[in-house]
Amino acid sequence: MEPMTPNVTPSSWQAFRTAEPAFAVTVQKRFQQYRHHVLATLRVDGSPRVTGLEVNFRMDTLWLGMMPNSRKALDLRRDPRFALQANPGPDAEMADGDVRVSGRAVEVTDDAVRARFAEEVTPPEPYLLFRADPTEVVRTGIDGEDIVLQLWRPGHPLRTLRRKGDESPVRES
Repeated sequence: MEPMTPNVTPSSWQAFRTAEPAFAVTVQKRFQQYRHHVLATLRVDGSPRVTGLEVNFRMDTLWLGMMPNSRKALDLRRDPRFALQANPGPDAEMADGDVRVSGRAVEVTDDAVRARFAEEVTPPEPYLLFRADPTEVVRTGIDGEDIVLQLWRPGHPLRTLRRKGDESPVRES
């Protein structure tokens, strides 16, 4: 299979926070507005599977927890690529923007890490735990008449792209 983003090595959430602290806080706050979000994984045949899930930010990590034998867990065990979209909520205006994280999910089997996570979150047992390592973090919002896209990838500075809702060219700011 082709990589999700060519030539992009996944990074840890901590590395993202270190590289772009203000943007990381914005993204994390957007996810923390709601309990349930949308996860996309890849089925055996390569087609997308979209399901709901809860995310947690603990120990400077973005965590994905799920039930054993859930289809999304089986998908991630087979192919760790994922895309995660923050719940847009009931506000059709999306004043806080649309936030997405893409990357690779790494299953965590270390008993000490799982125990620390369980101590803080108290997940229903049994559960699987995945660490989300981002390859891309995106926020899309509106600023006046502009659609503004903020884009971060490991090893690159945060980019801000602006465009109008017409055929105008994209501008980088």
